[in-house]
Amino acid sequence: MAAPKKGRRPAGGQSRPGRALALILIAMVALTGGMFWSGHTTPRLGIDLAGGTSITLKAKADPGQESAVNETNMNTAVDIIERRVNGLGVSEAEVQTQGRENIIVNIPRGTNEKQAREQVGTTAQLYFRPVLAVTNGAPQAAPTATPSGSASPKPSATPSGATAGEKSATPSATASTQGRALTEALKAPSPTPTGSASPSSSATPKATGTPQATPTPDPGTAALEQKFTALNCLDLKQRTAAGQGVKPAEPTVACGEDAPGVWSKYLLGPAEVEGRDVDDAQGAFDQQRGMWIVTMDFTDGGSKKFQSITSKLSQQADPQNRFAIVLDGEVVSAPSVRQTLSASAEISGSFTQQSAQDLGNILSYGALPLSFQTQSVDTVTAALGGDQLEAGLIAGAIGLALVIVYLVAYYRGLSLIAILSLGVSALLTYVIMSLLGPAIGFALNLPAVCGAIVAIGITADSFIVYFERIRDELREGRTLRPAVERAWPRARRTILVSDFVSFLAAAVLFVVTVGKVQGFAFTLGLTTLLDIVVVFLFTKPIMTLLARTKFFGDGHPWSGLDPKRLGAKPPLRRTRRTTAPAGPVDPKEA
Repeated sequence: MAAPKKGRRPAGGQSRPGRALALILIAMVALTGGMFWSGHTTPRLGIDLAGGTSITLKAKADPGQESAVNETNMNTAVDIIERRVNGLGVSEAEVQTQGRENIIVNIPRGTNEKQAREQVGTTAQLYFRPVLAVTNGAPQAAPTATPSGSASPKPSATPSGATAGEKSATPSATASTQGRALTEALKAPSPTPTGSASPSSSATPKATGTPQATPTPDPGTAALEQKFTALNCLDLKQRTAAGQGVKPAEPTVACGEDAPGVWSKYLLGPAEVEGRDVDDAQGAFDQQRGMWIVTMDFTDGGSKKFQSITSKLSQQADPQNRFAIVLDGEVVSAPSVRQTLSASAEISGSFTQQSAQDLGNILSYGALPLSFQTQSVDTVTAALGGDQLEAGLIAGAIGLALVIVYLVAYYRGLSLIAILSLGVSALLTYVIMSLLGPAIGFALNLPAVCGAIVAIGITADSFIVYFERIRDELREGRTLRPAVERAWPRARRTILVSDFVSFLAAAVLFVVTVGKVQGFAFTLGLTTLLDIVVVFLFTKPIMTLLARTKFFGDGHPWSGLDPKRLGAKPPLRRTRRTTAPAGPVDPKEA
């Protein structure tokens, strides 16, 4: 008879359960150590559990464009605002429409709450406009003609990122050139008389004996010039209303803050590039120059537009070689252009890390189809959510207690394995949720807690399937150790199919829903995956080890695996057939 080969594993068996237990133990220690090392020992809470801020925005249409406030534009605005807020790492922010023209933004309490509040209020259109003139924010005297023959001070080029005071010409020089710059922007006829000064000198022609033709002033140009002259950027009401209701194809005036409390006013040409032409933007630290900058990448169409405008601006002197980034009618940056740019560009200036990242976030998600006005900003307390959480935890504890009572009453000693497995699953779930908070911004809300409670039943179902397979093998007359190994392949298939269905349902629910329901789907999917990990790396190896003990192996009445209580069949034994000896049989032996 051939001896059995050494090292051969039984079908569906696991010869070394210690390896799987060591693997899951190492994973638990590593994850727990990472949780304490990161300093985030508790999961982040959503707005319903931790409180936060609720902001109500009302859409407002420009005169004559009331039809722009429609369902399509509102849904687009919701998507952009949500991506803008979540781009700051503020997860679980809720953005949804209310009625026809309102949007509700709920921001959970966290480190970026204040920053998100500021960016939510910045929700209007984004444009890149060429700078025609710039001066300090105070109102100026009406421009007067420069005496014949006198040259205007020529503005000097200034490196990109200098403050408005350093970059701009003096107020008198700006006032003397703004009329000519605005005329060129509107493409109005501006004939140059014989003997007139060059563009670098005064705009007033020299006196000659030949009569000169005087161009007819454009009423629109004169009105905008007067508006620019009278604009007072130090007045909040004036600078807020400066660029409102202006179409992209029209020139406008706007204000920009160079430093806290220091404002400049700009005369801007028609928009050359829109916010939708920006593909991506982000704040970055320039190691060579030791400063924060904002890098931008444009779409294909935006690259062509940006190349065209920078090619023109790079040939101009300051301030006409600058383009202004206008958001909500306010100039957030006005860098100089020194060379033709196309697919990418950078904005340099007196940026801090936060201001550079804020501007990059705005440029990435700032092109909204509508303008919005903040109606209200309310602080949401966690009192109601705390009461609901307490009630949910009580319900979960009652459900868990009932599951444990059922396991102890029905499976007796086997319930110890189920309880230990539930404990391992709960520990892994808690640690991973704590780590996912700072990693991906995951926040635990009430639906997510419900998902974790539902997962208790899914995990318990996996244990029951395996235990019942083992009992079926014992009823067939097998001993415990082979029954554990033979039951595993059948139970494994059932567990994988069941968990796959649960995970698929969670994935579909996560994709097709928004807001808090996604928290339920995410938690359900996460705990379903952890169920597979725990059953394969903990429950099965522990069962294999306990089957070798006398208490479980001999079928103690309190082990839950007593063959008598299970109605096991007697073991099947193969009988040998005997052959009668040849020759006569002794009658005494017969």
